[in-house]
Amino acid sequence: MAKIKVTKVKSAINRTQTQKRTLESLGLHKIGQTVEHNDTPNILGMITKVKHLVSVETN
Repeated sequence: MAKIKVTKVKSAINRTQTQKRTLESLGLHKIGQTVEHNDTPNILGMITKVKHLVSVETN
């Protein structure tokens, strides 16, 4: 599996509860925090939901 690095670049303030929970399930809490996930359909779907709040790098 390929790895994806996801970095939170914007705040979750004034976002819907669903978007906040999606960020938490990705493991992102603070701005600038980076996590690494496998390139699975579940993770890609979550990233799509919050694509305006995160930046994504592929390895």
